[in-house]
Amino acid sequence: MVEPVRAALARATSILAETSDTARLDAELLMAHALGVDRDVMLMGWQETLTPPVFDALVKRRRCHEPVAYITGQRDFWTISLDVFPGVLIPRPDSETLIEAAVAHFGKPGPRRVLDLGVGSGALLLAALAEWPGATGVGVDSSREAVRIATDNAARLGLLGRAEIRRGDWGEGIDERFDLLLCNPPYIEAGLDLPPDVADFEPAAALFAGPGGLDEYHRLAPEIGRLLAPGGLAAIEIGADQADAVLELFAGEGLAGSVRLDLAGRDRAIIVKG
Repeated sequence: MVEPVRAALARATSILAETSDTARLDAELLMAHALGVDRDVMLMGWQETLTPPVFDALVKRRRCHEPVAYITGQRDFWTISLDVFPGVLIPRPDSETLIEAAVAHFGKPGPRRVLDLGVGSGALLLAALAEWPGATGVGVDSSREAVRIATDNAARLGLLGRAEIRRGDWGEGIDERFDLLLCNPPYIEAGLDLPPDVADFEPAAALFAGPGGLDEYHRLAPEIGRLLAPGGLAAIEIGADQADAVLELFAGEGLAGSVRLDLAGRDRAIIVKG
């Protein structure tokens, strides 16, 4: 159907309202992608432009619960824009809590060396390197696809010279201490029902962590102390109801942690200072 952008957005919003809580935003992001312009630009001056034929196909994919980020291949995080594909978890605004904690700790001087365990798309590591131009870092992931995507993102952002992306199993084989350690491990209880947008599209290995969702924290806890430099900061994401359990695990390794809340007031990260 050939129609102006304004009318197509209204029609798509109505269609997507059946399956999405953010139907209007989804429609706008898909339209901007179809037009090849930023959403803000599209909203300011493209309302009477004829809609590209590809738009209806994009709406159909979203109606089937495919995440907008996978359809457009892009997601904004902190101050950077990342390419994202089904091989990596889609970065969430909640994860920016870890970067906020690092900014509060280090201020403008920033850390010298950054380690991101479970680098995924590169969101945390590359956001930190963009924040502090004097920093360098290492990103580790067990997934070959994640290593490829994070490496491509680092190259596209002009950060590849400061970011080493490698395949590995958490901190295994790393004998360096880092000023800033970032980690967003899998922490969802196995078998938990998730929205189809997540369950049917995002990688299970980046989501689920055993019967209680704590398996990877058991593996990470013994690693944090030896990887964190004196005066440094470790910020590890958690599920909203996991703070006490993770703090206890860390305490068993001699690590005193505190909880940092996200913008919605939920427990979001455990903070450990070196």
